[in-house]
Amino acid sequence: MGSSLMVNFFAAGGLLFAFEHSTPAGRFVIGTLLIASLVSWSVIASKWSEIRLAKKQTARFLAKFRASRKPLQVFLSRETFHGSPIYEVYRAGCRELCYHLTGSAEIDEMTVQRLASAPPLSPTAFSAVESALGREVGVRGLQLDARMIFLATAVSGGPFLGLLGTVWGVMDTFSDIAEAGKASLAAMAPGVSGALITTVTGLLVAIPAMFGYNYLVSTIRSLTVEMDNFAAELAASFGHRYAAGESFAARADRE
Repeated sequence: MGSSLMVNFFAAGGLLFAFEHSTPAGRFVIGTLLIASLVSWSVIASKWSEIRLAKKQTARFLAKFRASRKPLQVFLSRETFHGSPIYEVYRAGCRELCYHLTGSAEIDEMTVQRLASAPPLSPTAFSAVESALGREVGVRGLQLDARMIFLATAVSGGPFLGLLGTVWGVMDTFSDIAEAGKASLAAMAPGVSGALITTVTGLLVAIPAMFGYNYLVSTIRSLTVEMDNFAAELAASFGHRYAAGESFAARADRE
């Protein structure tokens, strides 16, 4: 019943009539646009799910991280927050820090003892930790941006591809009329209608992709800023606790 209602809707709106009178080139354009629409919707769905998971896991991680005054506690507890880009930044920074403090980025039974007796970080080592944080922010930012090019292409290319099909269809219609040697509204209307459906299809592809793209871009930008801010916060926390200039006794008291 739902499919018959859809057919009646298209027939009432003239879309079915227009499709029936479209040229093979026009139908090829429509098919290409429908494929682009499927790709766009799949990207929107997958990125929305990815961002939703990232926000949920990030909220859990930040609550756990800020509940403790020790920046390495979550890392040493081996608790993971899969899907959170901020957690991955944190994990990369902690691994780099542990490597420079203890000589190993892996956690074992002696890690806490080696951290307590490790000398303060040198400026060079601390710079390496900051670089690791910055690299991971870049990696996670690129991961969040992955596949967004498909939405951008659908937004900008869909209407132009539809317009190409329309111009091509109108050109074929006028060519047929010229060969027939007579022009009338009844002869032109089916061809023009068949040509215009490609523009309609292009807009139907581009408009949802535009809304989805704008929402995802703004959300990804927000997550990237959060990662940058957290990386700066974590670097400051590492510097305050582990950088050179602080005595071993003062650090040991806080561990």
